[in-house]
Amino acid sequence: MSYDSPLTDYGKRLRERLGGRAQKLSIDAHLGCPNRDGTLSYGGCTFCLGDAFSPAYCRAARSITEQIDFGIAFHTRRRRTASNYIAYFQVGTNTYAPIEQLERLYNEALSHPAISGIIIGTRPDCISSEKLDLLEYLAHKKYVAVEYGIESVYDSTLRRINRHHDFATAREAVSQTKERNIDCGAHFILGLPGESRDDIVEATAQINALGIDTIKFHQLQIYRSTPLVELWHDHPEEFLFGSNFGVDSYVELLIDILRRLDANIAVERIASSSPRHLTEYSPLGGIRPDILRQRLVERMNSLNVGQGDMLIR
Repeated sequence: MSYDSPLTDYGKRLRERLGGRAQKLSIDAHLGCPNRDGTLSYGGCTFCLGDAFSPAYCRAARSITEQIDFGIAFHTRRRRTASNYIAYFQVGTNTYAPIEQLERLYNEALSHPAISGIIIGTRPDCISSEKLDLLEYLAHKKYVAVEYGIESVYDSTLRRINRHHDFATAREAVSQTKERNIDCGAHFILGLPGESRDDIVEATAQINALGIDTIKFHQLQIYRSTPLVELWHDHPEEFLFGSNFGVDSYVELLIDILRRLDANIAVERIASSSPRHLTEYSPLGGIRPDILRQRLVERMNSLNVGQGDMLIR
């Protein structure tokens, strides 16, 4: 089997869509989050540490255009050549602003000559028909996709991590997005407190029912200076990822999920990475994402299994 054959590869799908290799450029539009500014809560989600997700070139003090230029230079220095660049509005909640401001920000990115499209990262409770209408209009010009941070299909978990939306909200957001033929992705965190291994695997049926195009899986990492640290130290039994859970266990968990995952869903990410000085604990240690992916593919090949071969709905 080839390297990517056991699972549906996001990079390959994007290359086919855009006619060449694409490189994402992270953008900080400085739009904040309603779960931090008091609209919903001041504490934010218990797992979240924004500094863990931003590359060095991605700074809100720079304009969108400047961040794109810095991002291209950043990847060029690392010999990451691409025929297409995607402006990825990653930091914060990127539909959390008046429609006029959003239109200005998105158009600034799309007007850059090197940009082939935009991806908007946001919360499912921060979308509206008006905002989706704008994205649908822009999608007639260049590539547009929306990524929703859903994190869990279980409302009990969402309440526990101070998410301030339920899974029904996520279902509705995805449905409205797909009605407009906009590519739609979702993020899920594996190992949130109170969720067992069976819970995580069984959630795949509800993920399949969403009708998303792409998916990112993140292993739960415990970041310093987040509310989750105290629970981690005081009640480690609440967490699946303990001292006996490592890379091999995570690979086996991913395989059980992927075998049940609809093969039409492109897998963009199977784990996250972050600066070690910000991380209190990660079940994967410091393994590089590409090495982890290789381990996963080799294991799936050795078992002669693939994405969707145990599809559940």
